[in-house]
Amino acid sequence: MSDTMKALVLTDASKLEYQDVAVPECAEDEVLVKIKAVAICGSDVHGYDGSSGRRRPPVIMGHEAAGVIEKAGSRVKKYKVGDRVTFDSTVYCGECEYCRQGLINLCSNRTILGVSCADYRRHGCMAEYCNIPERILYKLPDDVSFEKASLVEPLSIGFHAVSITPIMVGDTALVIGAGTIGQMVIKTLKNSNAARIIVSDLDETKLQAAFESGATHCFGKGADIVKEVMALTNGQGADVSFEAVGVPPTIANAIAATKKNGNLTLIGNVTPSVPIPLQDVIGKQLTIRGSAASCGEYPRCLEAIADGRVNLDNIISRVAPMEEGQEWFDRLHAAEPGLMKVVLIP
Repeated sequence: MSDTMKALVLTDASKLEYQDVAVPECAEDEVLVKIKAVAICGSDVHGYDGSSGRRRPPVIMGHEAAGVIEKAGSRVKKYKVGDRVTFDSTVYCGECEYCRQGLINLCSNRTILGVSCADYRRHGCMAEYCNIPERILYKLPDDVSFEKASLVEPLSIGFHAVSITPIMVGDTALVIGAGTIGQMVIKTLKNSNAARIIVSDLDETKLQAAFESGATHCFGKGADIVKEVMALTNGQGADVSFEAVGVPPTIANAIAATKKNGNLTLIGNVTPSVPIPLQDVIGKQLTIRGSAASCGEYPRCLEAIADGRVNLDNIISRVAPMEEGQEWFDRLHAAEPGLMKVVLIP
């Protein structure tokens, strides 16, 4: 095995170079994974131009990935060389108060693969190899491809958001935002107690994908989603709502379209803060919760993919060589119509 590898390195704002870098060291409690597929996350695209402050150059991005264990540290017990694996994007410590409670997504010492910010830099998976702690690994079922396994991370976010939201049999669910995370919420809701899944997005291609994912009603550009939801619910509103965008207008719509005593789960966070119609929230006695990443949902996601309950075919728009990374980042950054998820192959 060579001491160097190919990696897609963010060297400056909006500039990627496919270059030779050193293969990462593998600690005693880590494995070295030969990356077979890595998907481009929306957070990578937002960080790519420097606007988020979460991808400070130089950094190897990428946290949605899967591969094969090439090397295992001396303290690794549950995995061996040759195992097909995927892994959490959150590297949790396993020792803090939240980890001891099982709330690994809220770890006080968490770092994220492929993130470079003011507090830390941790290279990710847009490379031939990545070093991964054993505690965040998950074995792949034999019939789950590396490409689909690279989407377990966003699927787990959808699973988590739905799992922390009380949904009764026959409920009407509203999903605002039909990007990747919104699609994963829809796919999860399809297997839940919800009887109706109403989806809102400005992109007609994403709405078509939403129907394929399990939506029963979709509304696009020009539609008044609050009026549409009220018309479908006899003026009551959605029992549960999921907001997967994170901008003021969509947050306001989600609050307005949710029924009295209803539940609203916030997932999108494009903007760091938004105004809240406080009197509406209080007057309707809404429960609003945030949903952060995922918390142990990977095994359930892998099972759902393997047994066919969740189909990811309509999410993957392109599978491309990693050396074409600059082109695909540019196209995703430009919000090219019809382009949902791009998976890169080292």
